[in-house]
Amino acid sequence: MVRSGRDTFDYTTAGLNLIAQALSIYDRDLRLVVCNSRFPDMFNLPAELAQPGARFDETIRYLANSGEYGEVADVDKFVAARVEQARAFEAHYMERTRANGRTISVEGSPLPQGGWVTVYTDITRTKRSEQLLRARSAELSDQLLAHAEELSATNRELAATITALEETKRQLTEVEARTRLTTEMMPAHIAHVDQDGLYTFSNRRLSTVIPGRPSDILGQHISDVLGPSAYGRIAPHLARAYEGEASVFEFTDTASSRRIRVAFTPEASGGVYILSMDITQETQARVALQQTRRRALAAQMVNGVAHDFSNLLTIILGMQSKLGRMDLPDDAKALVAATTAAARRGGDLLNRIGDMTGHRTYRPRATDLHGLLADLKTLATPTLPQAMGLSVLDHTPDHALMLDAGMLQDALLNLILNARDACGTSGQITVSAHAIEDIWIEISVSDTGPGFSDEAMAQAVDPFFTTKGGEGSGLGLPMVYDMVKLAGGDLRLANTPTGASVALRLPYRPAPAMTGGLALLVEDNDTLRTQVREMLVALDHSVIEATSVDEAVALAADLPDIVLVLSDIRLEGPATGLDLVDRMRGSQIPIILMTSLPPQDPLHQAAFKLVPVLRKPFNLGDLSALLRPEAAQ
Repeated sequence: MVRSGRDTFDYTTAGLNLIAQALSIYDRDLRLVVCNSRFPDMFNLPAELAQPGARFDETIRYLANSGEYGEVADVDKFVAARVEQARAFEAHYMERTRANGRTISVEGSPLPQGGWVTVYTDITRTKRSEQLLRARSAELSDQLLAHAEELSATNRELAATITALEETKRQLTEVEARTRLTTEMMPAHIAHVDQDGLYTFSNRRLSTVIPGRPSDILGQHISDVLGPSAYGRIAPHLARAYEGEASVFEFTDTASSRRIRVAFTPEASGGVYILSMDITQETQARVALQQTRRRALAAQMVNGVAHDFSNLLTIILGMQSKLGRMDLPDDAKALVAATTAAARRGGDLLNRIGDMTGHRTYRPRATDLHGLLADLKTLATPTLPQAMGLSVLDHTPDHALMLDAGMLQDALLNLILNARDACGTSGQITVSAHAIEDIWIEISVSDTGPGFSDEAMAQAVDPFFTTKGGEGSGLGLPMVYDMVKLAGGDLRLANTPTGASVALRLPYRPAPAMTGGLALLVEDNDTLRTQVREMLVALDHSVIEATSVDEAVALAADLPDIVLVLSDIRLEGPATGLDLVDRMRGSQIPIILMTSLPPQDPLHQAAFKLVPVLRKPFNLGDLSALLRPEAAQ
């Protein structure tokens, strides 16, 4: 049976309370870790000074004021001297007579990780025996022998106690080492800062959560470690934590573009415990889900209105058609034609609204972004005036990325056409694409036009807002915004010194590139398993099959030649495809999950954050596009 940390602490304390001597353990920060019941009893300490976390300097001050050390002329100076000795702690043994006349021995030993263990033994009786022996050694030889035997027995008891203390020290050292190892294995940064903002503990994971930061940060100030930008984001929350208010908040680190969640937990002594996690992928999935829900709500609201409006337009067009067949004056026929054109334009507008609010699913596939950007220039150039230039600056990675090529190309063409309209008959449009670490792919479209007005900057992504008068529908940028949010990304509008810029940030998802080999197919439905196996064979894979996570893990352990795992999320038994991903973590084998669950299902959302997800139903082309970059062309 495995004991929890609390159980271990309770058992250790219970064992220490059986020791006849007083015992205390302080850490490197001069705070009490643990003591037995004899410690406060021996020195008449109040309860708060016998609790874990009690400060060493406050304990010394209490003892000095209570007369433990006799008359002390300057208590502050006395406490400061004792604290200085403690910070440079060395093993020692000493005996002293207390103010109450009793004599104690004090034996201290430093701990490897900092701090020390001290044992206090009341040796009054032993000292009196020694004095009595010296005074009456000639005539009390019998008593001398008895006291010598008693002293030997006491020494034996003391030796046994020391052995027990050494074992306790060893166990405490092991517990501390296991605790540190556990915290260093967690995918989060766990730390503690004191009331001055200096790190007193860190599990050395800061650099994995926020790249570019150091790992060895003990003794450094939190503002120096995080830098001005990140510290400026967390400083107000930290100030409230010092005042005793716990908080959980998120911020985006400017340098790495990662989204970080931070929890501050104050402690009674004035310090703050810190838990930091990288939630970039979680945020991307959350944004995509929120956009899907917004679109579903918008569709419910719009569909009813659109239905009634379509009926009205149908009636109007029918009536205009009848009027057009009548023998009307020429000026009346012109009015009929104008009314008919306006009604048809209203129908086109309804179709575009349907495109925005209807069922649009972001389907990422392996995409050659170099080829997409080259095609974009080919498609867009003929639509531009002769005096207008179009440049494409492609700094994207050479490997394939998981993107919805159709949606992305439509969005970029839309932005280029908007930039053309803003520039007029001449100007320059620049499309620039690059990766931001391994977090984002950013594609920006900038122009040399007049830039966004304040009104346009505030309402650009609002449906039906347009600066083109009757020539614009006001649905171009909202549809681009919709695409970006469905992908879990972000849209940024800005004015530059030469014009306007619109930047799309999409999640960076490298595509698994497969060229045949042994594939492990994990599916518990016999019919589906047969169909998917035939698809994999058509893509030059040999296939082995499993129906559960346990079976799949066993096969993966026995067959080192597996190059791909394709698994359903729901499988035979209690374990899911997400459990399979977790149990095969570190194997370096690419894993793809497939599912018929809707995008808003929690299992689907959790899978989307971990690995590529293939929506059922799918065909050979869908699977091929996911596995092979050239299939996306």
